[in-house]
Amino acid sequence: MRNDALHVSLLAVPDAAVSTLAGLYDVMRAAGPTFDVQIVGQGVGRLALASGVPVEVQCSIDAIDATDIVIASSMWLRAPGWQTGRYPDLVAWLKRMHERGAMLCSACSGVFLLAETGLFDGMDTTVHFDYADWFAAAHPAVRIHPERVLVVAGAREELVSSGASNTWHDLALYLIARHCGATEAQRVARAFALQWHQEGLTPFMTFEGRIDHGDAEVLAAQRWLQTHFSVANPVEEVTRRSRLAERTFKRRFITATGLAPLEYVQRLRVEDAKRRLERTVDPVDDIAWRVGYEDPAFFRRLFRRTVGMAPGAYRKRFSIPDFARRP
Repeated sequence: MRNDALHVSLLAVPDAAVSTLAGLYDVMRAAGPTFDVQIVGQGVGRLALASGVPVEVQCSIDAIDATDIVIASSMWLRAPGWQTGRYPDLVAWLKRMHERGAMLCSACSGVFLLAETGLFDGMDTTVHFDYADWFAAAHPAVRIHPERVLVVAGAREELVSSGASNTWHDLALYLIARHCGATEAQRVARAFALQWHQEGLTPFMTFEGRIDHGDAEVLAAQRWLQTHFSVANPVEEVTRRSRLAERTFKRRFITATGLAPLEYVQRLRVEDAKRRLERTVDPVDDIAWRVGYEDPAFFRRLFRRTVGMAPGAYRKRFSIPDFARRP
């Protein structure tokens, strides 16, 4: 390691995704002499990652007394989720590095490992939205915001997490901007064609109502709404079908799903509109009508408020480009 550089320790564990680990390595090294980047792990040598692709661990954590930045890259998780306690030596090392001044950073699900240090308890963080429930169960003391791209926390702003998948781009660019300046971050972004996810991660998230609540009456209502959300007055109709008093139905629905019935219907309608925007060339006004809105202006406002961008911008971002469509 160079004595005049910031030492960056990229953690390699068997659960890690090779794409994130290799991407962070290349992009951080491209920032010039500011960073001295190493792939580190519990032992030196070849290590097979989650996909079976091996990487070369360049330095053992036992040989590192201090480092400036530690990055835990994204992990491949499968049900029942992350199993705590598998890497006690790594967790102990992470605590020592933090005590000696290191920043602890995570890309996507790498925060599962970092959170075992207890340093994120009471703090805000982000994680891949598909893993949010698992993370909440494993680390209930940590406040998670899966819709956020990047979260910086800690007294020294030394606890940094990035959200789903390729938001490691944002993490790398943030670290480069923080330590090398905005001009260098822009240069690296152009060189790798990286983009900041400034609109957040809400546009990428798919709404799926909670169904594990144990309320059979509400579950029946959800199933009916899933295929009838576009009808006129769906909340009135589903309330009538439930055979419950209106106030009772609304109270139980909110308790079970976390959303009022009208909000739930709106989320279903917007989700269907997203799929239509992605897969068709139908005008936005027609899509608004098909999902249940006669007033296209109201639909556009609702869509922007829910998704974080206008319908037209969403279509431009997520529809399949013409050159990729089958002839």
